[in-house]
Amino acid sequence: MPAAIFVVRATVPDPAQRDAFDRWYRDVHLPDAIKSFGVRKAWRAWSLTDPAVHQAMYQFDDTAAMERAVGGEEMKRLIADFNRDWPEVTRTRESFALAQIVGE
Repeated sequence: MPAAIFVVRATVPDPAQRDAFDRWYRDVHLPDAIKSFGVRKAWRAWSLTDPAVHQAMYQFDDTAAMERAVGGEEMKRLIADFNRDWPEVTRTRESFALAQIVGE
């Protein structure tokens, strides 16, 4: 089975909050999500097109592992923690099956 990628796209509307959000995601949320999901790899980025947009990507060994993680109790806790700390930040979530890697 191919690797699976879970993507969370967040919009931080207030420019004055972006540095604090970045620190929180880097120091608190991303390490917690990596541990909770048991992912192979995770990375995140800020959009150069729209500075309000932050995207985090989590790579799982396969679709089944991703579905277990994002459908479990830890995901509910991660969402609750995020909503508690950043109620004004909206998010979307998408799941992908890796189709191809070139040049790694």
